[in-house]
Amino acid sequence: MQSFENLDSAHFEVLREVGNIGAGNAITALSKILGKKVNMTIPIINLLEFKDIATFVGGPENTIIGILVGISGDINGIMMFIIKLEQAKTLINILFGRESKNENIKDFDEIEISALKEVGNILSSSYLGSLSQLFNFKITPSVPYLSIDMANAILSVPAIAFSKVADKVLFIESVFDAEGKDVSGYFVLVPEMASFPVMLKALGVLGV
Repeated sequence: MQSFENLDSAHFEVLREVGNIGAGNAITALSKILGKKVNMTIPIINLLEFKDIATFVGGPENTIIGILVGISGDINGIMMFIIKLEQAKTLINILFGRESKNENIKDFDEIEISALKEVGNILSSSYLGSLSQLFNFKITPSVPYLSIDMANAILSVPAIAFSKVADKVLFIESVFDAEGKDVSGYFVLVPEMASFPVMLKALGVLGV
């Protein structure tokens, strides 16, 4: 079965660089959205099993926001942008130019939900755009779908749909600073099985 399991350390370094460039482009797009300079630390990129992703976002019962974008074209699959509620609230406050206040982080109105969906869409599209340019892929993102739920519930969507592809997915943690406030988000890239040979060939993995 073709999967990320085929990668040795050298190939993973190439994938890590793809993650760095993709995250950098996403943060550049975020800077334009916010109209403010955004600095980013070096992204942390791992190959994780589906069951381990929840531990990185506060545990399986922690309520998070997941923004899912379908991928079609030369490769198919999904990309999910995940952000914790308190981080999402900070991002919204920066976006709307308002001070943080004592507020229920679980309460988001329609305007805030729409803004988060658009931010997630732009970040994911920017990431996918860099992937497209690097590998000369044609990639078309779908309309984003946003969900606020427990981590296990949100992560069950890609887990059920793509668990037959591989035990591990590409997990990118990005931490950025805007106006002195740190905000972290997570990208999860899950290609369909037929897309793995295409990606592995682009990475230079032999035998595909």
